[in-house]
Amino acid sequence: MSEPVLKVENLVKYFPVRSGLLHKIVAHVKAVDKVSFDVQKGEIFGLIGESGSGKSTVAKTIVQIYNPTSGMIYFNGQNLSKLTKQTIGRFRHEVQMVFQDPKSSLNPRRSVMSILEDPLIIHGIGKSRVERKRIIHTLLGQVEMPSRYMYKYPSALSGGERQRIAIARALAVNPSFLVLDEPTSALDVSVQAKLINLFLRLKEKLALSYLFITHNLSLVRTIAARAGVMYLGKIYELGTMEMLFSHPVHPYTKTLIAATPVVSKEEERVKPREMSKEGEIPSPVNPPSGCAFHPRCSIAESRCSQALPSPVKVGPGHLVWCHRAEELAARAEELVVLE
Repeated sequence: MSEPVLKVENLVKYFPVRSGLLHKIVAHVKAVDKVSFDVQKGEIFGLIGESGSGKSTVAKTIVQIYNPTSGMIYFNGQNLSKLTKQTIGRFRHEVQMVFQDPKSSLNPRRSVMSILEDPLIIHGIGKSRVERKRIIHTLLGQVEMPSRYMYKYPSALSGGERQRIAIARALAVNPSFLVLDEPTSALDVSVQAKLINLFLRLKEKLALSYLFITHNLSLVRTIAARAGVMYLGKIYELGTMEMLFSHPVHPYTKTLIAATPVVSKEEERVKPREMSKEGEIPSPVNPPSGCAFHPRCSIAESRCSQALPSPVKVGPGHLVWCHRAEELAARAEELVVLE
């Protein structure tokens, strides 16, 4: 396998919690805790999990909005912790992010043309206003919007149209990698489908790679090749989408898939029946000891609350962080044989 375009190694991001008149640090929000994965060139890699699992923090740390507490992030072999004022500009050319809510990520007081012209001016693309206007015309065409929309303001656009403008802004500097943070979650289902098709067309046309972050398993199943399942700042299962859906091993992955609506008898047949205990994701300020999922896990043992599970390889490229991973993987294989 070739060198990955993005490689994340033991990424940690803690946020301090301050209290008192002197604002002393009394605790830390453990948003991301030793997360590792890689994305191959031309691949769509999914990051899945509930709200509060740390997915967006991973994304913002990768694009250098946040500085990591520890760990390494490599892009095209370059250690991002060693970026300088000169090299950070080149990195911004290559990696861009599309945020979840286009309404809050676009300035309502500026026209579409002004919004799209900003990155061109900052990065020195287009020598004149006329040339930049031509580039903006091309950008709008790439996201399948008429050029007349450059004179409109975000308030005059629908949610789907605003997100297309956000995508065009990300494409303005000709990146090779896009971080997509829940890019369709605020939109209607029909609009989601159109944007997913747009992302797929752009990927092929512009030779892009994606990190696709979502809580929607049905959505990521249709677009991603591989994915990592996150819970409370950690990845608990990682593998191809085919393996995650046909042979899910971790109880949390099974819970997510079991809660996913199905539209065919085939999907219903392979859908896991296991569900976690009732409850919500714990606070990242004071996470449970051992495996963080153990308070909600229906098959947890005493060791689950005492020690962190080590990664177990249960198949080609299929890793599971669970004390009972081998047993659960064997059980999944038996069920497949019986079916």
